[in-house]
Amino acid sequence: MIVRALNFVVIGVLILAAAYVYRIKFDSTVQAERLAKIRSEVRRERDTIAALRAQWGELENPARIEALAKRFLPLKPVMPFQFDQLNQLPDRPPQFVKPDSPDPIGAVIENLEEPEAITGSVSPPDATPSPGDANATKAPAVKSGRLDR
Repeated sequence: MIVRALNFVVIGVLILAAAYVYRIKFDSTVQAERLAKIRSEVRRERDTIAALRAQWGELENPARIEALAKRFLPLKPVMPFQFDQLNQLPDRPPQFVKPDSPDPIGAVIENLEEPEAITGSVSPPDATPSPGDANATKAPAVKSGRLDR
């Protein structure tokens, strides 16, 4: 009788061990599939990154940027009258934004069209100078950081 009970206990333990081994095998199969899926996603992302880097290289090509600048930007050569001496420049840059402003960039954008917004650029002289004029390349007068017009 004890041998028979012992046989049933051993058979039960073997069935539980087989179920446990099957569960471990199933979990490892699921993990292997998940790992394969993640590896394929990583490979796909690396390919995407490589394609984007190649596209970025094309976009930042200096010849392309130069062609776009010539096509869309109305750039002109710098003229001698656009420069001023350092002692003529204001001591401090103008305050476009109040120190307690919660949105400094928004304040600058709102104040762009105000006449007090000084950009530091020098306006060209009103009259076209003649070739013999000695003061032809002289910069316009500047008072307290603002151009006299």
